[in-house]
Amino acid sequence: MKTMLIFGLGYTARAIARRLADDGWHIEATGRAGTLNFADEAGVRAALARADAVLSSVPPAEDVDPVLARYGADLAGVGSGGGWLGYLSSTGVYGDCGGAWVDESAPVVGLGGSGRRAARALADAAWLERGARVLRLPGIYGPPMNGQEGRSAFDRLRQGRAHRVDLPGQIFSRIHVEDIARAAHAALSAPPGAYNIADDIPAPQNAVIEEACRISGLPLPPLLAESDVPPASRAFYAENRRVANGKAKRVLGWRPRFADYRAGLRAIWEGESGGG
Repeated sequence: MKTMLIFGLGYTARAIARRLADDGWHIEATGRAGTLNFADEAGVRAALARADAVLSSVPPAEDVDPVLARYGADLAGVGSGGGWLGYLSSTGVYGDCGGAWVDESAPVVGLGGSGRRAARALADAAWLERGARVLRLPGIYGPPMNGQEGRSAFDRLRQGRAHRVDLPGQIFSRIHVEDIARAAHAALSAPPGAYNIADDIPAPQNAVIEEACRISGLPLPPLLAESDVPPASRAFYAENRRVANGKAKRVLGWRPRFADYRAGLRAIWEGESGGG
């Protein structure tokens, strides 16, 4: 049985861990739901020594990647030097692209591009330098998992956190959490490099909220002016891009099961309502 060590067993990493476990992998992980304390250096180093593969979902903190800062020197020994490394990054590394399509050849923030995600881009580059498979993820959504609330427009509507904003031309890519898990599984046999893991049809955020309301019958939030967007949400609307997934399709042999937000939302709602 092969062993995967996951740094940061959060929402997305749990979906990956579940898929790998179904394929016969033994999973060890840091995080509140994990088996290891990140600060227990002896325990983590012992886990690294017995791991065949390592995946990090830990974002940078204050311009430092916590995993590389503390355990970077130990990664060379994973799988006796021939182990697999993976990193969950963000398509935010591309910054604001004015709604244009971007693929893995596009410049990233702080490394030829411009924007607010320099720390993430530097961490992304550092993992690439170590030969990792770096999965660049856009907006992640999905159903409730392991007793935790979901991450979908339905949840935001029920919590009063959903917004529609009057920003014509603003468009985003997104990805269902199960499609990330499928991509990570496929990447186990793929060459190192960066892979955009996004669905096929970028769409305005307003369209996603409106579709969730149509499916669920929940009331439609009012249309806000850009100046009325809550401060915590403004950074989200400061960027505009379409993310191309052609490399992941070609190299990983991966296709999103949920090709657009409509299919993903419909599956989540049917799951919540017991099939319809």
